[in-house]
Amino acid sequence: MPATFLPPQSSTTPATPLPYTASPWKLLWEDIVLVLRSLWSVPNVILPLAPYNSGDLDELYPSLRNIANLAIQLVLSLLQVAFLISVPVLLICMAPTLWACAYIGAVLFVNRALCNLLLNRGSTVLESRLPSEEALKHKGEHWVFINGIACGQTWLQQNIDRLGCTFGRRVYGVHNPTAGLVFDLFQCLIQRDFSYATQDIRDSYVHIRTALLDPDNKKVVLILHSQGGIEGGLVVDWLLDEIPQGLLRKLEIYTFGNAANHFNNPYRDIPAAEKGRGRSEIRDPSINEHDNTILHIEHYANSSEFVSVWGVLNFTSILNRYMGQVFVRPGTGHMFNQHYMDTMFTLGPDHKVLDSNEFMDLEIDVPKTDSEGLSAPTRRAKVADLSRLWLYRNGASPDS
Repeated sequence: MPATFLPPQSSTTPATPLPYTASPWKLLWEDIVLVLRSLWSVPNVILPLAPYNSGDLDELYPSLRNIANLAIQLVLSLLQVAFLISVPVLLICMAPTLWACAYIGAVLFVNRALCNLLLNRGSTVLESRLPSEEALKHKGEHWVFINGIACGQTWLQQNIDRLGCTFGRRVYGVHNPTAGLVFDLFQCLIQRDFSYATQDIRDSYVHIRTALLDPDNKKVVLILHSQGGIEGGLVVDWLLDEIPQGLLRKLEIYTFGNAANHFNNPYRDIPAAEKGRGRSEIRDPSINEHDNTILHIEHYANSSEFVSVWGVLNFTSILNRYMGQVFVRPGTGHMFNQHYMDTMFTLGPDHKVLDSNEFMDLEIDVPKTDSEGLSAPTRRAKVADLSRLWLYRNGASPDS
């Protein structure tokens, strides 16, 4: 089965209101309906259970730390489901308001304490342990990763270590702390439908903004997974409001199993009157007269896993709502290392990314447009021919 390729939208009508700006309560209801329609893909989140191309870095590899993380998440999920069932029971039984509030508060407090003690301990920003030494040619690059749901710091460290091994750069992981799988799903709905910025979104914004403003950084690469796509999308919304366009040209974004309902990258004109005024963002020779603000955005998705079905694959067809090109792999699995990195950036015995793999060798139909912007016959290409992120493997770099 071939892969699917969706080219980036041109965003030539920036004044068109985006659907994600509708009433958050309507968005919430539509998301609940979408969850019910997508239930068939829920088991595919963890399938297949093997193999383990990255060894003990894979989330489902039977190591003690992975087993412990899975067991803790299972216990938390059972307790959270029981709690959600008990709340309407309290209402039906007309429990005293004070006692009901005390009960809810106590459960939330204990849940947070357990998560902080067992899963979210340590710093909010981690650094990859791989590569052991970073090449001097990569000085001036700053790589950042934001994790998805149900990810404690153990899995975050494994994620950024896998990224460091894959791309030969040090990667900073800004932790999106877990509150347990069930509560994390509720947090996704709140962030996605109400555009609510939790503390980790604010932390991510500060980190990425600082990296973009640092004159020593010539490139900032942001990698997002799952719920991290929601958080990264909100960070991008803020950056578009505050950071000069010239500095945003440093930013590149790559997402996997993106759970967001939008991803902005407005099409902006540079007024002729502003050219040559001496401002650094106008002098930048990479700026064209008409272009998207962020030059490179790519989304990668497995076709039959719940988060992609509920997220990126549901919204890419809406005009101006999901900017960037989309690569869809026919398959299942939502784990970042085991189901995305291992299938799309497969490692060899020497822990280097192989020069080819089944996904990157898949042929895709690339739409062409004529001089009037109308669709023309497609051409055939391989995923590897169009994936910019693929060109970063093993410490390499794409042409500027």
